[in-house]
This record gives sequence, C-alpha cells and structure tokens, in this order.
Amino acid sequence: MIQDELAQCYPTLAGLDDAGIALLRDAQRVTLPEGSVIFRHGDRCEQFVMLVSGQVKVFTRSANGRELLLYRIEQQGTCVLTTSCLLGQQAYPAEGIAETDIVAYLLPRQAFQQAVDNSPVLRRFIFDSYAQRLAGLIHLVQSVSFENIEQRLVSHLLERCDTQGVVRESHQMIADELGTAREVISRKLKVLAEQDLLTLGRGTVTLRDPQALKNHLV
Repeated sequence: MIQDELAQCYPTLAGLDDAGIALLRDAQRVTLPEGSVIFRHGDRCEQFVMLVSGQVKVFTRSANGRELLLYRIEQQGTCVLTTSCLLGQQAYPAEGIAETDIVAYLLPRQAFQQAVDNSPVLRRFIFDSYAQRLAGLIHLVQSVSFENIEQRLVSHLLERCDTQGVVRESHQMIADELGTAREVISRKLKVLAEQDLLTLGRGTVTLRDPQALKNHLV
C-alpha cells in the first residue's frame, strides 16, 4: 500500500490519521530516469513531491545561462519550492532535474490542500519538511551574501569529497554548483594547489590536507 511504503521512508507518516490515509490514495507513484526534467522555471505547480529514492537537483539560472544550485532533494526528501508554490499558488521560480534514476510519489494539488486543511499528521509532515528545507535555503543566501568565493569553494570541496579525499567533479561542474564562472574556479583551485593543499587531476580534485583547508573557513 502507498502509505506503507511512504511510512518506511518518512517515519512521521507511520501514525497517519484516517484523513491522511484517504488522501494518500490519490498519490501517483512514478519512476523517472536520470536527466529527467521534474519542473521548469515558469511551470505551474500541480503536485507535492515526496522522493522515495534517488536525487534531484534544484537550481536557478541567470539570463546568461549561469546556474546556481539551490539545494538537492535526496532520498526521503521533499521540495521546499514545490510546497511554497502550492501554498502560494505560484509558478516555479527555478528548475528541477533528476541527477539519478528516481522513485517518487506525487500528491495532486487538490489532495495537498485537503491535507493541509483536514489531516493533522500530513499537515505536520508538510510543514516540518518545509521548515528544514527553508533553513537550508537561508544558509545558502548567507553563504552567497557574506562568504567570498574561496570560502564557498573550500566548503564545497570538503562537503563533496569521498573517503579518500577525492572530489570527482570538473571545474565547470564546481562552477555550476557555486554559480560562478569556470575561470574563477580554475584560478582559485590553482592557488590552493600551489599551497600544496590539493592536487588537480582530469575531472578530479584530491584534498591533500583537509584540516588546513578548513582553516580557510575561519
């Protein structure tokens, strides 16, 4: 049953009330391949997204085509922009693309509105998820506003490296994530490499001294 699978992903829904159970019967289970467009800038928001597995990148794009990552929806996640657009009856101000194959449940707009009005458990789930994602967006705004690009680059490298300290991203990919030009990222990476803090490879950045890199954040 729909509610059983969702309850496994979202523990909050384990104690779902009768109104919530009835509403979740309207949810559509979808599977989409990597690269699928989930929503585009200007699209009307028609469904509340509950991700069961996979990863979705949500980003905005400037007039000259430069991207800025807003956040990722990962397994057991929801989309703060979708919630905001449904509540405010607004069109999407950004884009969402599947970075991996995904499985999700889509709750229609009408059922979402009824959930907010009639199901205390679903309402709490919706607003708790919204609050968590909104906090992440506020952190992004603070980072863009108050941190220089080198600090943001270092934070990104520390966050994205694997257990061997390797970040498997090209300079262009990093630039897209941070909303800046590839040339800026290449220049900053070269400076850090000259300080023996990291090693640059083809499509990779290897952190040689993560602790010393953290000092750039102070």
